[in-house]
Amino acid sequence: MNVLAISGAGQGIGRATAQHFSQQGYAVSFCDLDEQAGTEALADLKKRNAKALFEKADVGDANDVARWVQRTIDELGDFLTLPVAQFDRVIGAKLRSVFLCSQAFARHMTKRDSIGSIINIASLRAFMTESGWEAYSASKGGILGLTRAMALSLGPKIRVNAISPGWIEVADWKRSDLAVTPHHSKKDNEQHPVGRVGKPADIAEACQFLAERAGFITGQNLVIDGGMAVQVIFE
Repeated sequence: MNVLAISGAGQGIGRATAQHFSQQGYAVSFCDLDEQAGTEALADLKKRNAKALFEKADVGDANDVARWVQRTIDELGDFLTLPVAQFDRVIGAKLRSVFLCSQAFARHMTKRDSIGSIINIASLRAFMTESGWEAYSASKGGILGLTRAMALSLGPKIRVNAISPGWIEVADWKRSDLAVTPHHSKKDNEQHPVGRVGKPADIAEACQFLAERAGFITGQNLVIDGGMAVQVIFE
């Protein structure tokens, strides 16, 4: 059985992606810092007869990541040596978490006979952003650079790609006490050439494509934004 390991899957895009892959026959291991959200997401997967486990973990903490990875390997079956301290001096917490999770899982994935796939979630804000988003934009831009380098370091045993979502509505994918039904104005929808705001399923389906049907694709970034970034809007 194929195993999907995904961080931050208690809510939002992560939760939708976990659900999508479970319906494709994957065993799902996920972590989240929000225990209530993670517990609810796990219960939902179990109701769908999915093989899944949830670990409360801070993916910015090397010990938490190691515990989650080991439990994944022990319970679900099957991811090299850049010092974390050196990495921390250069990169912020959001990028550090991608590094830690990828490195930990790669140690196990490289031992398998099959070709593995790592998919990093960046953001459209790596390319276009706003005042006040400096740290977030830098972290997401860093993910793209890390993705390209990892594709070289881990190939051919592991393919590494990134997805940069645009506006993806997750209000209805939050934990039960926070979830609300989203509403988008005509203007919101018209910002997107496809005619609507994005949904978590749009990202989940792209993840499946990169994981299963993209054997000749590595080191790339897939922008999924409904075409929003290709148009100029004058107001």
